[in-house]
Amino acid sequence: MSRHVVGLAVTDGTPVLELAVPCEVFGTDRSDLVDPWYELRLCAAEPRPLRTTAGLSIDTPWGLDDLVEADTVVVGAVARAVQLAPPPELVDAVRAAHGLGRRIMSICSGAYVLAAAGLLDGRRATTHWMNGPDFAHRFPEIDYDPVPLYIDHGDVITSAGTGSAIDTCLHLVRKDHGAAVANEVARRMVVPPHREGGQAQFTRPVPQPSRNGSLAPVLEWARDHLHEPLTVPRLAQVAHLSERTFARRFRDTLGITPLQWLLQQRVRLAQELLETTDESIEDIARLAGFATAATFRYHFGRVTSVPPQTYRHVFRYRANGRGDRPEQGDAE
Repeated sequence: MSRHVVGLAVTDGTPVLELAVPCEVFGTDRSDLVDPWYELRLCAAEPRPLRTTAGLSIDTPWGLDDLVEADTVVVGAVARAVQLAPPPELVDAVRAAHGLGRRIMSICSGAYVLAAAGLLDGRRATTHWMNGPDFAHRFPEIDYDPVPLYIDHGDVITSAGTGSAIDTCLHLVRKDHGAAVANEVARRMVVPPHREGGQAQFTRPVPQPSRNGSLAPVLEWARDHLHEPLTVPRLAQVAHLSERTFARRFRDTLGITPLQWLLQQRVRLAQELLETTDESIEDIARLAGFATAATFRYHFGRVTSVPPQTYRHVFRYRANGRGDRPEQGDAE
Protein backbone atom coordinates (compact mmCIF):
# COMPACT_ATOMS: atom_id res chain seq x y z
CA MET A 1 0.00 0.00 0.00
CA SER A 2 1.66 3.23 -1.14
CA ARG A 3 1.80 6.34 0.99
CA HIS A 4 -0.83 8.98 0.14
CA VAL A 5 0.97 12.28 -0.49
CA VAL A 6 -0.73 15.51 0.59
CA GLY A 7 0.76 18.61 -1.02
CA LEU A 8 0.04 21.83 0.86
CA ALA A 9 0.49 24.97 -1.24
CA VAL A 10 2.04 27.69 0.92
CA THR A 11 1.93 31.38 -0.02
CA ASP A 12 3.50 34.31 1.77
CA GLY A 13 1.48 35.66 4.68
CA THR A 14 -0.51 32.50 5.34
CA PRO A 15 -2.29 32.39 8.73
CA VAL A 16 -0.64 30.16 11.31
CA LEU A 17 -3.64 28.03 12.34
CA GLU A 18 -4.75 27.25 8.79
CA LEU A 19 -1.19 26.10 8.11
CA ALA A 20 -0.91 24.16 11.36
CA VAL A 21 -4.10 22.11 11.01
CA PRO A 22 -3.14 20.07 7.92
CA CYS A 23 0.35 19.72 9.41
CA GLU A 24 -1.20 18.20 12.55
CA VAL A 25 -3.69 15.95 10.76
CA PHE A 26 -1.61 14.74 7.81
CA GLY A 27 1.96 15.51 8.91
CA THR A 28 1.95 13.83 12.33
CA ASP A 29 2.98 10.17 12.13
CA ARG A 30 -0.05 8.04 12.99
CA SER A 31 1.17 4.77 11.53
CA ASP A 32 -0.10 3.04 14.66
CA LEU A 33 -3.59 3.75 13.26
CA VAL A 34 -2.93 3.28 9.54
CA ASP A 35 0.36 2.13 8.07
CA PRO A 36 1.48 3.92 6.03
CA TRP A 37 0.00 7.23 7.17
CA TYR A 38 -0.08 10.27 4.89
CA GLU A 39 3.07 12.03 3.74
CA LEU A 40 2.75 15.83 3.95
CA ARG A 41 4.80 18.09 1.70
CA LEU A 42 4.78 21.86 2.18
CA CYS A 43 5.08 23.22 -1.35
CA ALA A 44 6.28 26.77 -1.89
CA ALA A 45 3.72 28.46 -4.16
CA GLU A 46 5.59 31.77 -4.35
CA PRO A 47 9.27 32.76 -4.43
CA ARG A 48 11.00 32.26 -1.10
CA PRO A 49 11.39 33.41 1.64
CA LEU A 50 7.88 32.68 2.89
CA ARG A 51 6.50 33.72 6.27
CA THR A 52 3.27 33.29 8.18
CA THR A 53 1.21 36.20 9.45
CA ALA A 54 3.02 35.76 12.78
CA GLY A 55 6.41 36.12 11.10
CA LEU A 56 7.41 32.45 11.29
CA SER A 57 9.68 31.38 8.45
CA ILE A 58 8.56 28.48 6.25
CA ASP A 59 11.47 26.55 4.78
CA THR A 60 10.65 23.72 2.40
CA PRO A 61 12.40 21.94 -0.45
CA TRP A 62 9.11 21.26 -2.24
CA GLY A 63 7.71 23.41 -5.04
CA LEU A 64 4.82 23.58 -7.50
CA ASP A 65 6.01 20.59 -9.54
CA ASP A 66 5.73 18.52 -6.37
CA LEU A 67 2.29 19.99 -5.68
CA VAL A 68 0.99 18.77 -9.04
CA GLU A 69 2.24 15.25 -8.32
CA ALA A 70 0.59 14.99 -4.88
CA ASP A 71 -2.43 12.70 -4.45
CA THR A 72 -4.32 15.42 -2.57
CA VAL A 73 -3.60 19.10 -3.20
CA VAL A 74 -4.46 21.50 -0.37
CA VAL A 75 -4.47 25.25 -0.97
CA GLY A 76 -4.15 26.90 2.41
CA ALA A 77 -5.64 30.22 3.47
CA VAL A 78 -4.11 33.13 1.56
CA ALA A 79 -3.44 36.80 2.29
CA ARG A 80 -5.63 39.47 0.73
CA ALA A 81 -3.01 40.26 -1.91
CA VAL A 82 -3.15 36.64 -3.09
CA GLN A 83 -6.95 36.69 -3.07
CA LEU A 84 -6.93 39.71 -5.40
CA ALA A 85 -4.20 38.35 -7.68
CA PRO A 86 -3.43 34.65 -7.21
CA PRO A 87 0.04 33.75 -8.53
CA PRO A 88 -0.48 32.50 -12.12
CA GLU A 89 1.98 29.65 -11.54
CA LEU A 90 -0.07 28.42 -8.56
CA VAL A 91 -3.33 28.70 -10.50
CA ASP A 92 -1.81 26.72 -13.37
CA ALA A 93 -0.47 24.07 -10.99
CA VAL A 94 -3.85 23.60 -9.30
CA ARG A 95 -5.57 23.36 -12.67
CA ALA A 96 -2.98 20.85 -13.90
CA ALA A 97 -3.33 18.74 -10.76
CA HIS A 98 -7.10 18.64 -11.18
CA GLY A 99 -6.65 17.63 -14.80
CA LEU A 100 -4.52 14.70 -13.64
CA GLY A 101 -7.30 13.54 -11.32
CA ARG A 102 -5.80 14.78 -8.05
CA ARG A 103 -8.14 15.61 -5.18
CA ILE A 104 -8.15 19.38 -4.60
CA MET A 105 -9.08 21.07 -1.32
CA SER A 106 -9.06 24.70 -0.22
CA ILE A 107 -8.94 25.99 3.32
CA CYS A 108 -10.73 29.27 4.01
CA SER A 109 -9.67 31.95 1.49
CA GLY A 110 -7.74 29.38 -0.53
CA ALA A 111 -11.05 29.05 -2.40
CA TYR A 112 -10.03 32.18 -4.35
CA VAL A 113 -7.23 30.18 -5.99
CA LEU A 114 -9.58 27.31 -6.89
CA ALA A 115 -12.03 29.85 -8.30
CA ALA A 116 -9.31 31.51 -10.38
CA ALA A 117 -8.39 28.08 -11.75
CA GLY A 118 -12.00 27.56 -12.88
CA LEU A 119 -12.54 24.50 -10.70
CA LEU A 120 -15.62 25.92 -9.01
CA ASP A 121 -17.55 27.24 -12.03
CA GLY A 122 -21.18 26.16 -11.86
CA ARG A 123 -20.64 24.49 -8.48
CA ARG A 124 -21.54 25.20 -4.88
CA ALA A 125 -18.56 26.42 -2.89
CA THR A 126 -17.87 28.06 0.43
CA THR A 127 -15.22 30.15 2.14
CA HIS A 128 -14.97 32.19 5.34
CA TRP A 129 -18.24 34.07 5.87
CA MET A 130 -16.37 37.39 6.11
CA ASN A 131 -15.13 36.87 2.54
CA GLY A 132 -18.54 35.77 1.33
CA PRO A 133 -19.90 38.98 -0.25
CA ASP A 134 -16.58 39.73 -1.96
CA PHE A 135 -16.17 36.13 -3.16
CA ALA A 136 -19.71 36.01 -4.56
CA HIS A 137 -19.21 39.37 -6.31
CA ARG A 138 -15.89 38.38 -7.88
CA PHE A 139 -17.07 34.95 -9.03
CA PRO A 140 -20.76 35.19 -10.01
CA GLU A 141 -20.48 31.92 -11.94
CA ILE A 142 -19.96 30.10 -8.63
CA ASP A 143 -22.91 29.14 -6.43
CA TYR A 144 -21.53 30.56 -3.19
CA ASP A 145 -23.09 28.98 -0.09
CA PRO A 146 -22.35 30.77 3.19
CA VAL A 147 -23.78 28.06 5.43
CA PRO A 148 -21.70 24.83 5.36
CA LEU A 149 -18.42 24.28 7.18
CA TYR A 150 -17.24 22.50 4.03
CA ILE A 151 -18.59 21.33 0.66
CA ASP A 152 -17.30 18.13 -0.92
CA HIS A 153 -17.84 17.42 -4.62
CA GLY A 154 -15.51 14.43 -4.53
CA ASP A 155 -12.79 15.92 -6.70
CA VAL A 156 -12.95 19.41 -5.21
CA ILE A 157 -13.57 20.42 -1.58
CA THR A 158 -13.93 23.95 -0.22
CA SER A 159 -14.06 24.88 3.46
CA ALA A 160 -15.02 27.81 5.62
CA GLY A 161 -12.67 29.70 7.92
CA THR A 162 -10.08 28.77 10.53
CA GLY A 163 -11.67 26.10 12.75
CA SER A 164 -13.43 24.46 9.81
CA ALA A 165 -9.98 23.45 8.55
CA ILE A 166 -10.09 20.84 11.32
CA ASP A 167 -13.54 19.64 10.23
CA THR A 168 -12.47 19.35 6.60
CA CYS A 169 -9.16 17.58 7.24
CA LEU A 170 -10.88 15.07 9.52
CA HIS A 171 -13.51 14.64 6.82
CA LEU A 172 -10.79 13.57 4.38
CA VAL A 173 -9.38 11.12 6.93
CA ARG A 174 -12.91 9.75 7.39
CA LYS A 175 -13.29 9.30 3.62
CA ASP A 176 -9.89 7.65 3.25
CA HIS A 177 -9.73 5.48 6.37
CA GLY A 178 -13.18 5.38 7.93
CA ALA A 179 -15.00 6.90 10.89
CA ALA A 180 -13.14 4.94 13.58
CA VAL A 181 -9.73 6.25 12.48
CA ALA A 182 -11.02 9.82 12.07
CA ASN A 183 -12.62 9.67 15.50
CA GLU A 184 -9.35 8.51 17.06
CA VAL A 185 -7.42 11.34 15.38
CA ALA A 186 -10.01 13.77 16.72
CA ARG A 187 -9.67 12.31 20.22
CA ARG A 188 -5.92 12.77 20.09
CA MET A 189 -6.39 16.37 18.96
CA VAL A 190 -9.03 16.84 21.70
CA VAL A 191 -11.60 18.13 19.20
CA PRO A 192 -15.05 16.88 18.17
CA PRO A 193 -14.89 14.27 15.38
CA HIS A 194 -17.66 16.17 13.60
CA ARG A 195 -19.13 19.53 14.54
CA GLU A 196 -22.81 20.11 14.08
CA GLY A 197 -24.30 23.00 12.14
CA GLY A 198 -22.71 25.49 9.80
CA GLN A 199 -21.19 28.95 9.70
CA ALA A 200 -24.49 30.62 10.54
CA GLN A 201 -24.02 29.82 14.22
CA PHE A 202 -20.89 32.00 14.21
CA THR A 203 -22.26 34.97 12.26
CA ARG A 204 -25.17 35.86 14.52
CA PRO A 205 -26.15 35.28 18.16
CA VAL A 206 -27.21 31.69 18.74
CA PRO A 207 -30.72 31.31 20.22
CA GLN A 208 -30.83 29.94 23.74
CA PRO A 209 -32.56 26.63 23.17
CA SER A 210 -33.05 25.25 26.65
CA ARG A 211 -32.85 25.98 30.34
CA ASN A 212 -29.18 25.05 30.14
CA GLY A 213 -28.67 27.59 27.34
CA SER A 214 -27.38 24.93 24.91
CA LEU A 215 -28.54 22.07 22.74
CA ALA A 216 -25.54 20.03 23.91
CA PRO A 217 -27.38 18.10 26.69
CA VAL A 218 -30.17 16.90 24.41
CA LEU A 219 -27.71 16.05 21.61
CA GLU A 220 -25.58 14.03 24.00
CA TRP A 221 -28.68 12.27 25.36
CA ALA A 222 -29.87 11.46 21.84
CA ARG A 223 -26.49 9.98 20.85
CA ASP A 224 -26.74 7.64 23.85
CA HIS A 225 -30.25 6.57 22.83
CA LEU A 226 -29.93 6.18 19.05
CA HIS A 227 -31.09 2.57 19.33
CA GLU A 228 -34.48 3.80 20.57
CA PRO A 229 -37.34 5.08 18.33
CA LEU A 230 -36.59 8.78 18.91
CA THR A 231 -39.08 11.40 17.81
CA VAL A 232 -39.18 15.19 17.80
CA PRO A 233 -41.74 15.25 20.66
CA ARG A 234 -39.42 13.01 22.74
CA LEU A 235 -36.39 15.21 22.06
CA ALA A 236 -38.40 18.32 22.83
CA GLN A 237 -39.43 16.79 26.15
CA VAL A 238 -35.78 16.12 27.05
CA ALA A 239 -34.92 19.72 26.08
CA HIS A 240 -37.80 21.06 28.24
CA LEU A 241 -39.30 22.87 25.24
CA SER A 242 -42.50 22.68 23.27
CA GLU A 243 -42.21 20.61 20.11
CA ARG A 244 -42.66 23.66 17.88
CA THR A 245 -40.10 25.78 19.75
CA PHE A 246 -37.60 22.94 19.88
CA ALA A 247 -37.83 22.25 16.14
CA ARG A 248 -37.44 25.95 15.31
CA ARG A 249 -34.48 26.50 17.63
CA PHE A 250 -32.83 23.26 16.53
CA ARG A 251 -32.89 24.37 12.91
CA ASP A 252 -31.78 27.92 13.77
CA THR A 253 -28.81 26.55 15.71
CA LEU A 254 -27.68 23.58 13.60
CA GLY A 255 -29.07 24.45 10.18
CA ILE A 256 -30.92 21.12 9.77
CA THR A 257 -34.05 19.49 11.19
CA PRO A 258 -33.94 17.16 14.21
CA LEU A 259 -34.83 14.16 12.02
CA GLN A 260 -32.06 14.98 9.53
CA TRP A 261 -29.60 15.21 12.42
CA LEU A 262 -30.77 11.87 13.84
CA LEU A 263 -30.26 10.20 10.45
CA GLN A 264 -26.71 11.60 10.25
CA GLN A 265 -25.87 10.32 13.74
CA ARG A 266 -27.31 6.88 13.05
CA VAL A 267 -25.34 6.50 9.84
CA ARG A 268 -22.13 7.60 11.60
CA LEU A 269 -22.72 5.07 14.39
CA ALA A 270 -23.37 2.39 11.78
CA GLN A 271 -20.12 3.29 9.99
CA GLU A 272 -18.12 2.79 13.15
CA LEU A 273 -19.87 -0.50 13.94
CA LEU A 274 -19.21 -1.76 10.40
CA GLU A 275 -15.52 -0.89 10.74
CA THR A 276 -14.89 -2.18 14.25
CA THR A 277 -17.28 -5.08 14.91
CA ASP A 278 -18.42 -8.33 13.30
CA GLU A 279 -22.08 -7.64 14.03
CA SER A 280 -24.50 -8.61 11.27
CA ILE A 281 -26.19 -5.98 9.11
CA GLU A 282 -29.45 -6.73 10.90
CA ASP A 283 -27.89 -6.20 14.35
CA ILE A 284 -26.14 -3.00 13.26
CA ALA A 285 -29.45 -1.70 11.89
CA ARG A 286 -31.02 -2.35 15.29
CA LEU A 287 -28.13 -0.87 17.30
CA ALA A 288 -28.13 2.27 15.17
CA GLY A 289 -31.88 2.75 15.56
CA PHE A 290 -33.17 1.82 12.10
CA ALA A 291 -36.54 0.12 12.05
CA THR A 292 -35.47 -2.62 9.64
CA ALA A 293 -32.36 -3.79 7.82
CA ALA A 294 -33.96 -2.70 4.55
CA THR A 295 -34.49 0.81 5.90
CA PHE A 296 -30.91 0.87 7.13
CA ARG A 297 -29.54 -0.21 3.74
CA TYR A 298 -31.59 2.44 1.97
CA HIS A 299 -30.55 5.37 4.18
CA PHE A 300 -26.93 4.23 4.50
CA GLY A 301 -26.60 3.96 0.73
CA ARG A 302 -28.24 7.35 0.21
CA VAL A 303 -25.86 9.08 2.64
CA THR A 304 -22.59 7.27 1.81
CA SER A 305 -23.27 6.21 -1.82
CA VAL A 306 -22.28 2.59 -1.06
CA PRO A 307 -24.11 -0.38 0.53
CA PRO A 308 -23.19 -1.25 4.15
CA GLN A 309 -21.43 -4.49 3.21
CA THR A 310 -19.30 -2.76 0.59
CA TYR A 311 -18.38 -0.07 3.11
CA ARG A 312 -17.31 -2.75 5.60
CA HIS A 313 -15.14 -4.51 2.99
CA VAL A 314 -13.43 -1.29 1.88
CA PHE A 315 -12.49 -0.03 5.32
CA ARG A 316 -11.63 -3.43 6.79
CA TYR A 317 -9.41 -3.97 3.75
CA ARG A 318 -7.65 -0.63 4.17
CA ALA A 319 -7.24 -1.15 7.92
CA ASN A 320 -5.42 -4.39 7.16
CA GLY A 321 -3.03 -2.46 4.91
CA ARG A 322 -3.97 -4.47 1.84
CA GLY A 323 -4.84 -1.62 -0.53
CA ASP A 324 -7.97 0.14 -1.70
CA ARG A 325 -10.07 -2.70 -3.15
CA PRO A 326 -11.12 -6.17 -2.04
CA GLU A 327 -9.48 -9.02 -3.90
CA GLN A 328 -11.45 -10.87 -6.54
CA GLY A 329 -13.66 -13.38 -4.85
CA ASP A 330 -14.28 -11.34 -1.69
CA ALA A 331 -18.00 -11.26 -0.99
CA GLU A 332 -19.84 -7.99 -1.47
